[in-house]
Amino acid sequence: MKTAIVLGAAYGGSRAAQILAARIPKGWRILLIDRNSHANHVYVLPRFSVLSGHEHKAFIPYHSVFQPPKDDHLALHATVLSLTAKSVTLSRSFPEHGIDKTEVPYDYAIYALGSHLPVPLDLWGTSEDRAYDGTKAKAIQWLKEKQKVIGRAGSVLVVGGGALGIRQSLTPRHFEPGSLESEFATDIAAVYPSKKITLLHSRNRLLPRFDERMHLETLQSLESHGIDVILGERLDTSSADKYNEAGQRVVSTLSGRDIATDLMLLCTGQKPNIALLKDMDPNTVDVQTGLARVLRTLQLSDLKTDPDTLPADLAKISLDGSADPVQDEGKAKTHYPHIFAIGDAADTFGAIKAGHNAYFQGEVAARNVLRLINDSDEPLELYTPGLPAIKVSLGLTRAVYQVDGVIGVNNDGVEDLQAPAVWAYYGIQVEGEDGMYD
Repeated sequence: MKTAIVLGAAYGGSRAAQILAARIPKGWRILLIDRNSHANHVYVLPRFSVLSGHEHKAFIPYHSVFQPPKDDHLALHATVLSLTAKSVTLSRSFPEHGIDKTEVPYDYAIYALGSHLPVPLDLWGTSEDRAYDGTKAKAIQWLKEKQKVIGRAGSVLVVGGGALGIRQSLTPRHFEPGSLESEFATDIAAVYPSKKITLLHSRNRLLPRFDERMHLETLQSLESHGIDVILGERLDTSSADKYNEAGQRVVSTLSGRDIATDLMLLCTGQKPNIALLKDMDPNTVDVQTGLARVLRTLQLSDLKTDPDTLPADLAKISLDGSADPVQDEGKAKTHYPHIFAIGDAADTFGAIKAGHNAYFQGEVAARNVLRLINDSDEPLELYTPGLPAIKVSLGLTRAVYQVDGVIGVNNDGVEDLQAPAVWAYYGIQVEGEDGMYD
């Protein structure tokens, strides 16, 4: 049986698998492969690592991604160990599904392995006292451990930095510089108003890619929560091993400022998961960005992006994240026309590293795979990124946003950030709390 694989089942990967399943011809199967048994809804992780009672809502099982279910289309819980141009090697076999070997050949692949979050939110981060296996039970346990650590600390230092991106309410997103730190700090302040909280950010502005009013509104909210905000200063990492007589860690900035704290949350940026591509062919990964090279069709490329075309590509950015059909550039310009890369791991022509962009990219990649499978006369689609948009929670009910140039403030937020609404993306219609413990 011919096989299309999707590596990574988060926002972009699951959407790609759904598009493929709806239109792929008979005689084909889809294997959706992820090291987790569930989707980690990253938008709510900062909140749920502070506030208890909603942990189960953050982890969405993959068992209903394919709707209606088909025997040939499978969601497999396994780690991808290696990738070649013709096969993928998994951490386990699935004899119950007729997959007797760990090496699985494929005809088309969509690489959607994304990125890993900074240490405070990285479930797969190393720990001496626990082993994470990608199951929901372990993920919930991990969140509860984080809640206890934050709850015990009398003072918290949140350190920002790195390319942390954005995501919008009810749609996938990641963290823009300044947004993760702000959300962490204001959530901690809202839940534990007596704690001393300091936010250290290396830039002079929060949310520098957006209108200055976003920075001002965010800064005002931070200060109204009693948070000590230090902008334009960078942590001296060599100072992290000092402690005072009270047992607090004492760190210094490069300017010489000392900060004493019980707990330091170091948010140093997301890193793309591109090791498999680099091992397969180093030329598919851009040395400067650390991202997978792709054509405008989202096909994996082993050739460098032409810098002369980038301004024109950026000028074509659309408002709605849609894509327009264009000439079939993939067949002539890559040795990997059957492999596509999307999401945080891919260098997608100026698109911010956001889950909603991965979602649109997954649609484009899947439609292009279908056109190649069907040997269609239609040209492959060109992915055109949408304009940056952001929504940042500033405490349990307040949020500031910028969408299509419009800046506003909401005060109608809820504790769980409407997490149940996202379950529908994975084929699960939630009816009450009990339905989210699965």
